[in-house]
Amino acid sequence: MAKIVVDVMLKPEILDPQGVAVSAALPRLGFNFAKSVRQGKRFEIEVDGEPTPAQLAEVEKAAETLLANPVIETFTVRVEK
Repeated sequence: MAKIVVDVMLKPEILDPQGVAVSAALPRLGFNFAKSVRQGKRFEIEVDGEPTPAQLAEVEKAAETLLANPVIETFTVRVEK
């Protein structure tokens, strides 16, 4: 069984209010390591065996159609070992 991961993030030019809220909260909680924060989504899709190029293409199409809004978000598809 393999896992295909789709990471979805807002495009850099799109305001990320949740990321801004987390970025503001970190120093209040004593964490001072972050310059900025962007929040995204992660989808894990399990498939039998090693993913084929056809399966990866299908996941890519699903990401374009359902998992991400290509107008405001970018996504990456990768196989996680």
